[in-house]
Amino acid sequence: MRTEVFLTRTGAFLPFEPVSNDDIESVLGQVGGKPSRARRLVLRSNGIQSRHYAIDRATGEPAMSNAQMTAAAIRAMGADIGHVDCLATGTSLPDQLMPNHAVMVHGELGWPRLEAVSCAGICLSGTAALKHAWLSVRAGEAQRAVATGSELASPILLARNFDAEVEHKLQTLEERPEIAFEKDFLRWMLSDGAGAVLLETARRGPLSLRIDWIELSSAAHELPACMYAGADKNEDQSLRGWLRFSNGDWQAKSVFAVKQDVRLLNENIVRAALREPLADVIAKRKLLVDEIDWFLPHLSSQFFREPVVQALAEVGLPIPQERWFSNLAQKGNTGSASPYIILDELFRSGRIKHGQKLLMFIPESGRFSSGFVYMEAV
Repeated sequence: MRTEVFLTRTGAFLPFEPVSNDDIESVLGQVGGKPSRARRLVLRSNGIQSRHYAIDRATGEPAMSNAQMTAAAIRAMGADIGHVDCLATGTSLPDQLMPNHAVMVHGELGWPRLEAVSCAGICLSGTAALKHAWLSVRAGEAQRAVATGSELASPILLARNFDAEVEHKLQTLEERPEIAFEKDFLRWMLSDGAGAVLLETARRGPLSLRIDWIELSSAAHELPACMYAGADKNEDQSLRGWLRFSNGDWQAKSVFAVKQDVRLLNENIVRAALREPLADVIAKRKLLVDEIDWFLPHLSSQFFREPVVQALAEVGLPIPQERWFSNLAQKGNTGSASPYIILDELFRSGRIKHGQKLLMFIPESGRFSSGFVYMEAV
């Protein structure tokens, strides 16, 4: 017999004070000592007005780790959550290659022995962690589980990480020594934050959300990588990983920079990560627009809002925008943490009423994956 699973607590952590659009380069620095030519164009398109960086403004150095931010988000749920059997974490950029992010978070928390599972990926990694936690409780393997999504992007976005590439281009007499748009683009898109939820076998307090289902899917069978780090692209669109570069090339080619193929993104993200997988979910789950009171989309940019509206109409799920909830403009794009940070703000707002149903949508452009989470307020 499957156990019902209730999301009973949420928590979020955003480091330091918000950073406005005009202050980004004062925190991250100017590549090559020159203002970015892409900054205003990207910011005008993405609609983000402020975001958070875990960078000490006085020193210019990272002030906390990804694991520390994740632990802070978990603590934000309260000290009375009880014994936890399973900790499932998701992140794009853990603090180290080994060991995994979940055990580092466990170490920060100092909790007793438990199952610690880390999910790799990009935006969808936090939702994959949520599904693992949900299935653990649903199967009766855990009475109480915590799932997290977190991103510490700012250290890799610092201007100094691109100095070697700019110097290399100058030495080889290239006419345009600035970094490529595919790297510069993401310096104005990504920011830091962490979120967490508590899953239990019983309701708690005035509001709990029963998780009815979670659907994840990948379109990697038909599309190449679109967003990547620790690799570069070959002519045939395959990836050449960091282990196949010399350590000199790691700097000269900014191999570890996060890169985005913007053309591939714009041409495929709505179709491959929303329209087609959502059509399958609608057929499988008999999903109806009248059964969605809140739509929580993880939008990397306001640029995609209208294409999402159109795609929802095309698959027969035209959710009115007054039912949407997003905090992209104020909290920024925090990748795998964004769905958690969105849900935390809505959960604590008092706006969710008994019996209302929520649909979360989480796309990932890594190699075009998507996730949908359906919950009911009880």
